Amino acid sequence: MQYRDYYQILNVSKTASQDEIKKAYRKLAREYHPDVNPDDPNAEEKFKDINEAYQVLSDQEKREKYDRFGSQWKQYQQTGGRAEDFDWSQWAAQGGRGGTQYRTVSQEEFEQMFGGGLGGFSDFFETLFGGMSGARAGRRSTGQPAYQRQIRGRDIEHPVEITLEEAFTGTTRLLTYEDGRRIEATIPPGVKTSSKIRLSGQGAGGSDGSGDLFLKIKVLQHAKYQRDGDDLRINQPVDFFTALFGGEVMVTTIDKSVKLTIPPETDSGKTFRLKGLGMPKLSKPGQRGDLYATLEVQVPKNLSPKQKEEFKALQQSLGDKGPSA
Repeated sequence: MQYRDYYQILNVSKTASQDEIKKAYRKLAREYHPDVNPDDPNAEEKFKDINEAYQVLSDQEKREKYDRFGSQWKQYQQTGGRAEDFDWSQWAAQGGRGGTQYRTVSQEEFEQMFGGGLGGFSDFFETLFGGMSGARAGRRSTGQPAYQRQIRGRDIEHPVEITLEEAFTGTTRLLTYEDGRRIEATIPPGVKTSSKIRLSGQGAGGSDGSGDLFLKIKVLQHAKYQRDGDDLRINQPVDFFTALFGGEVMVTTIDKSVKLTIPPETDSGKTFRLKGLGMPKLSKPGQRGDLYATLEVQVPKNLSPKQKEEFKALQQSLGDKGPSA
């Protein structure tokens, strides 16, 4: 099996930062993408190499293992050892469906990773880390059989933004791949920012089945409502006379309008709880949080001189105790 120099493939130094690695990957991926080079038979293989190198060097854990292996491999070669005699088993990744492994990718990386012509990873990558197709290691001089294992594909995490209204009703997102495949993801009512929607088997491919695709939800801020878990909060304007003498105001919730009774002499800043008019509860279908409406008393404006005199007279009649006495 041939050692692969991932730093050389991305044309970066061994001390390159993550930003430098990402910039180099993006530049080379655009340059060698098969769609950009339809007449170049070597572009696809070069693109695969670039993607494989990035998968290792952009992942801190993989990069550290690769660097440790590289150091041992160099020492082994300096002693005159042959590649076919090297003991790969001590470095071989374990197969099976162990703990979930995924990392967040940008929209550009997401499209490049799932674009046409990507194909499988090399035996070298698969032996060290597991890959997107069956891993094979060369026979050792002892005559032992090749190291065989089944590898489950990598899980992928991808961000999706939705509105508060979409989070209330539930919604869908259509993901279109470059190979023409389309996947419609259903996002249930009640999701919050950081909620994850799992699309089983829609991640990276592998010899033991594909990984999963996780849509990480971000609910956008709303101009009117503030979200607090499953509850919603709203600032509700009320005119001066309704706050003074009592009355009713119409409160617009996220899905309908309701009447709210205001007691006489209600102060600005008073909060009323409207039970069951908040967001749906994700884990409890049919149940909702509450809506909290905080009153904002609006002072009369554009008063006539006579009206101002009447208010001054009212102020004087209340004396030093003020209107709250």
